[in-house]
Amino acid sequence: MADPSFDVVSKVDRQEVDNALNQAGKELSTRFDFRGTGARIEWSGDETITIEAETEERVRAAVDVFKEKLVKRGISLKAFEAGEPAVSGKVHKVHGKVLEGIASDKAKAIAKYIRDEGPKGVQAQIQGDQLRVSGKKKDHLQEVISLLKNKDFGIALQFINYR
Repeated sequence: MADPSFDVVSKVDRQEVDNALNQAGKELSTRFDFRGTGARIEWSGDETITIEAETEERVRAAVDVFKEKLVKRGISLKAFEAGEPAVSGKVHKVHGKVLEGIASDKAKAIAKYIRDEGPKGVQAQIQGDQLRVSGKKKDHLQEVISLLKNKDFGIALQFINYR
């Protein structure tokens, strides 16, 4: 029988992000303080979200509304990266990106952390944009999960396929 293992991934439920985006759009169109400011939020590309308004203050407030909706839908704010407001004609725009997958440098840092801080006999292998952690005992794997939950790597981590 194979050793117990689990996968460390950084995935976002696209439907939940879409729901948060739609809720934020509705709120921007109905809230009194956004009336007449041209505040809009929409997908622009596969993982990019564009938020725009006529003033820098309103575009920052619109970003906050979207972040609030993400939290309510159970999506970590580490999975959304918003840029700085940029002026485009009369409109201020913010381009945000939905982050998915573990970059190779982050994966190496996580694997090194598991190797250094984790219990003996636990290995971490990088497999594309995720990590497979395996060990002899399930208790050791649960220890690694709690270690990773307590450390901030700057990305949202989920633990799946625990066997």
